Amino acid sequence: MRVLVDTNIILDFLLERDPFIREAEVLFEAMASQRVVGYVTATTVTDIFYIVRRQTRSIERARQAVIETLAAMEVCTVDRSILETAITSNLRDFEDVVQLACAIDNNLDAIITRYPQGFAGSILPILSAGQLLERLG
Repeated sequence: MRVLVDTNIILDFLLERDPFIREAEVLFEAMASQRVVGYVTATTVTDIFYIVRRQTRSIERARQAVIETLAAMEVCTVDRSILETAITSNLRDFEDVVQLACAIDNNLDAIITRYPQGFAGSILPILSAGQLLERLG
């Protein structure tokens, strides 16, 4: 299954955030074993760098977070077409709309998130990491 992974789940894994770390670890294990192909938007990668640097106060830790993300996941391009699609959407959270537009553009199967309400009205399945893993068996 090919899925776009929301920023917060990646940060849960990278920053070992309780109580969410376990589901994020299981998802990353599924990606490592190639049961799941994870995708991330290019804009999420910059957000990861910024947030990890801010929270850890370490530029080296932020760089390592990006390296780990790039090693584990494919990157969806965010270009003018994606941004124009996103800005005309009825969804409220622009970051979520950009992620949704990327997932649709790349023909992904679902979006994995802790905040499904941000994707209300999506034409793609919106799942938690646990729901994805249940579907995989």
